[in-house]
Amino acid sequence: METTYQALDYYLIDELLTDEERMVRDLVREWVECEVLPVIGRFADEGTFPMQMIPEMARLGLFGPTLPEEYGGANVSEIAYGLMMQELERGDSGLRSFASVQSGLVMYPIFRYGSAEQRRKYLPKLAAGELIGCFGLTEPNSGSDPGSMQTKAVRDGDGYILNGAKMWITNGTIADVAVVWAKLDDVVRGFLVEKGTPGFSAPETKMKWSLRASVTSELVFEDVHLPSDALLPKAKGLSAPLSCLSQARYGIAWGVVGAAMACFDEARRYANKRVQFDKPIASFQIVQEKLAIMATEITKSQLLNFRLAQLKQTGKATHQMISLAKRNGCYQALKIARMARDILGAAGITYEFQSGRHLVNLESVYTYEGTHDIHTLVIGSSLTGIEAFR
Repeated sequence: METTYQALDYYLIDELLTDEERMVRDLVREWVECEVLPVIGRFADEGTFPMQMIPEMARLGLFGPTLPEEYGGANVSEIAYGLMMQELERGDSGLRSFASVQSGLVMYPIFRYGSAEQRRKYLPKLAAGELIGCFGLTEPNSGSDPGSMQTKAVRDGDGYILNGAKMWITNGTIADVAVVWAKLDDVVRGFLVEKGTPGFSAPETKMKWSLRASVTSELVFEDVHLPSDALLPKAKGLSAPLSCLSQARYGIAWGVVGAAMACFDEARRYANKRVQFDKPIASFQIVQEKLAIMATEITKSQLLNFRLAQLKQTGKATHQMISLAKRNGCYQALKIARMARDILGAAGITYEFQSGRHLVNLESVYTYEGTHDIHTLVIGSSLTGIEAFR
């Protein structure tokens, strides 16, 4: 079937973009079309991450693009960054997850909370894809309540000894450096733990039916000795890792719209070509209703993300605003992927089509970086002034 992508832009949002933002978006869009979509189904089937794509992702500026150029970033706008994540997740959630972790959960905390030496040491190589990073916050018994983490660090002369474990860590097994959050004197602090440090291991989590083209891992720390310069000096308290999660959630809010747009485009094309009862199924009212719902929710999410980006660019975006965008985007994208798979019928379960792969991936994206229900409570708390987490 015809594969040329036609992006849905029902409210002409393209007219609101700068030339640079359109150029950045189109570069990633073309790369996904030519290099990712023809092969990503194979990687998903094999359960492996396409490591050979990392240098090209770096060349496209997908790692830390909003950071200053002196650290390897491109200093692009928040809208441009969001469009990058949108187009990347159109290819696969695993690719966007890789970039989100590298940018929002590794480069961002080093940039914001690290020392000048840590910035110079790590950021340019992370931007160039020469180093891979991961972010360790979630634990086997500490998910939505990260403040209950059990991973601890104790002082040992001029350094620290780290013990504990992290779970559901994107990039963990392949990472060269991990940003790890642990309690030191009962205060949450951030540490940079390099691959190969004695006592540190990162076994990969296998047997996944979602995010197949992504590396998910455990992180295990058994009497890991860290030097004094492993500590992120400016990160003190739980607000530090939560601020990093806001960066990642922002990228997710844009990314899932890309997945939804891919599903809509595929379903619309298929409906116009698939003939039953002597006419295309797109001519039936039920199918048209589904396409109308999909287009409506995509457009609403696009507009929401665009305004959020404007607020973030001017420093006015709150973590509650980001929660709203992540919650809405994931919920609607998952619903759209299910509708698209339904329109595709039995064909939708094969890797010949994207929608089924997006569907199972979005089940994970719906959950990670804050579940749907937790973001509901974040928004509810901001509206009422009453926390309902406990």
